[in-house]
Amino acid sequence: MANRTVKDAHSIHGTNPQYLVEKIIRTRIYESKYWKEECFGLTAELVVDKAMELRFVGGVYGGNIKPTPFLCLTLKMLQIQPEKDIIVEFIKNEDFKYVRMLGALYMRLTGTAIDCYKYLEPLYNDYRKIKSQNRNGEFELMHVDEFIDELLHSERVCDIILPRLQKRYVLEEAEQLEPRVSALEEDMDDVESSEEEEEEDEKLERVPSPDHRRRSYRDLDKPRRSPTLRYRRSRSRSPRSPSPRRERHRSKSPRRHRSRSRDRRHRSRSKSPGHHRSHRHRSHSKSPERSKKSHKKSRRGNE
Repeated sequence: MANRTVKDAHSIHGTNPQYLVEKIIRTRIYESKYWKEECFGLTAELVVDKAMELRFVGGVYGGNIKPTPFLCLTLKMLQIQPEKDIIVEFIKNEDFKYVRMLGALYMRLTGTAIDCYKYLEPLYNDYRKIKSQNRNGEFELMHVDEFIDELLHSERVCDIILPRLQKRYVLEEAEQLEPRVSALEEDMDDVESSEEEEEEDEKLERVPSPDHRRRSYRDLDKPRRSPTLRYRRSRSRSPRSPSPRRERHRSKSPRRHRSRSRDRRHRSRSKSPGHHRSHRHRSHSKSPERSKKSHKKSRRGNE
């Protein structure tokens, strides 16, 4: 019937592929509307069209435990069991991120440990955003690399218990798997190599070239100018163009000397009595009326 596994399907992990999903969730998927309408009669070629219509990832949600379309298509792929090449193309598809997530989940459920590490670890470099629906029916934002990390390290993803995965270091010790090199380590190596190249370029710039060394050598045949000649020329030019400050200083000095000598003479004359009379006579000589009055007063005083 419609819910049975294909006759040619191989057992996975020693059991029927559909039994990888728990019985309660599996019965809810069989009873869902999406399974009856969209997943009936699907083949490996038609699953691709339905996967391109996905808009979010998730398991079951709500109080009635309703399955999401992502979970229904996962069970359908377990039922029809497509070839490995189709699943690899799902994972390598870069245009539709939810097709890639569907192929990654199926590879994690059915593939070996070596295939899981080989095909899923390159998806760590995919940082695109995806929508995830939780048990309450609310949507959350996550990234592709986060979903891949949950597939490789968590026990339950999208309400499906994942098969046990062998540790990576065990496979590396058995030489079945090469050591993983992350993109960050590659970037760090590129940065270090670029820094080393810059340091080498700086060293080459600091070291002078042989042409520069040849130019720096002095030609002994050419006569050199002695520094004494320049010094003498600078001295000979100085008296021709004296600074205006010095001229002012020189011109002011004799006037100051003369004014000081006059002050001294004036003081010596003021001490003598004859000097007062001559000074008075000189001061009154300008006005004749004042000189007459002063002459009369002097006569009265004598009488």
